[in-house]
Amino acid sequence: MRGSQSNVSHSPETRGQAPWKQDLVSGFLVFLLALPLCLGIAMASGFPPVAGILTAVVGGLLSSWAGSARLTIKGPAAGLIVIALGAVTELGGGDGVLGYRRALGTIVVAACLQMLFAALRAGRLGDLFPSAVVHGMLAAIGVTICARQVHVLLGVSPVARAPLGLLAEVPGSVARLNPEIALIGGLGLGLLFGHAALSRRVTWLRRIPAPLLVLAVAVPLGLGFDLEHAHTFTFSHAVFSVGPDHLVNLPSNLRTALTFPDFSGVLSVLGFKYVVMFALVGSVESLLTVKAVDLLDPEQRRSDLDKDLFATGLGNLVAGLLGGLPMISEVVRSSANLSQGARSRLSNFFHGLFLLLFVAFAPELIHRIPLAALASMLIFTGVRLASPGELVKAYRVGAEQVLIFCVTLVVTLATDLLVGVTAGIVLKAGVHLLNGASPRELFRPDIEEQVGVDRVVLRVRSAAVFTNFLAFKKLLNRHAQAPRIEVDLTEARLVDHTVMQRLHELAVERAREGRQLQVLGLEQHRGMSSHPLSARKKAPAGDLGLTP
Repeated sequence: MRGSQSNVSHSPETRGQAPWKQDLVSGFLVFLLALPLCLGIAMASGFPPVAGILTAVVGGLLSSWAGSARLTIKGPAAGLIVIALGAVTELGGGDGVLGYRRALGTIVVAACLQMLFAALRAGRLGDLFPSAVVHGMLAAIGVTICARQVHVLLGVSPVARAPLGLLAEVPGSVARLNPEIALIGGLGLGLLFGHAALSRRVTWLRRIPAPLLVLAVAVPLGLGFDLEHAHTFTFSHAVFSVGPDHLVNLPSNLRTALTFPDFSGVLSVLGFKYVVMFALVGSVESLLTVKAVDLLDPEQRRSDLDKDLFATGLGNLVAGLLGGLPMISEVVRSSANLSQGARSRLSNFFHGLFLLLFVAFAPELIHRIPLAALASMLIFTGVRLASPGELVKAYRVGAEQVLIFCVTLVVTLATDLLVGVTAGIVLKAGVHLLNGASPRELFRPDIEEQVGVDRVVLRVRSAAVFTNFLAFKKLLNRHAQAPRIEVDLTEARLVDHTVMQRLHELAVERAREGRQLQVLGLEQHRGMSSHPLSARKKAPAGDLGLTP
């Protein structure tokens, strides 16, 4: 969900093609990547495998036309696995089928809420959440995915259900791993992590998505181990069982895969919690992805975030009514779409169409996929979400960012996503109070406007922090057509990292439009680190120029 400069280039041959042909090629390659990921995300979420494909089909065939983001791919995402699985588990009370149907009910209501957000022009919500909280949340999701899927990869059923308990069981699962299943999963994991290095040695591998390479190895191994039929085998004087329960199970008829929601749990406290989490977390993740992909668009087109949020809500409404997972604009598939030279929303449409045709006419091929192969892909995704590099980036911005990141991560793992995100936001607001912001300034910025013929000056006389940035941005949008905007922070006691980052992004966007946004008056402020976008606190008299 992050990006700066585009690495996408279009060769003369590509530029000479009809746009739909390039989108057809890109859509097909994204389909190859999406197929195993959709299956794996669905199973990790406690949904039937086909639910992930249903969502991607709806995202491609419907949401691609309703939205504004031309190059993003809409479908199920690893970032919502924790919420979806929690909804199935808690709302079902031990009954997986009932939990699945009740989770669908919360998805449908959350979709209506997302469309309401869009009508209220809440696309700006993407600017509200501090990056340290978002990255801490994603890291917690990554750890949870790895904690759950490592046992599937090893062919072992864990006893624990909570993330910390699952992590504690990993050594025991390694000790009693199923050799055949673990071989499939281990090879898959090795190929995923080694794909980049292999591609440098074997150039034709660059054209093959890593997940497809995993399937090319895992499916023949599954056939060789005869996973289609339940049997036992002996290895190192121990007896192990394998069978069809280690393979993906899909209905032979697509119509029988359709499942309708149960709304009986929506009005409960638990139901309300999951409606809020699906709506808020899904919206924020989707908006952040759209903004990141826009930065990479070779044609520098900008998406209408509110329109795209409506398209996501509409897609979720239809997917939830049919039995699918919640969807967002997904970053991995969107990045792949860009790298393959996609030009328009047709690539998302084609990716959905290929998925529909494949699941309708070749379900038996999907049934040959070992679950351990899907688990390896999810673990790879989880490791990327929980990469230690994000912690290093947070440290470079400032020590307070590390604290917020870690608190969000730990509280999420110990409780749930909503509590973890809330804890991170409350902690960041508390840090601002300790740094001199008053409770009133947290939500109401004091900004003086000076409108001239060729420029607009906005003088901030209070704290400029994430909690009051939406009001700040409203003023910026009011003068969006001005050739030059100057943001004068001389009298601001505190400017946090979120505001510094958002102002930088706006400056880049305006520069592309031939307009200027300049930040002034930071000479008397101390940075929380040497990072150019770190939080800034006004230095006391006689203590200027110090950088702690």
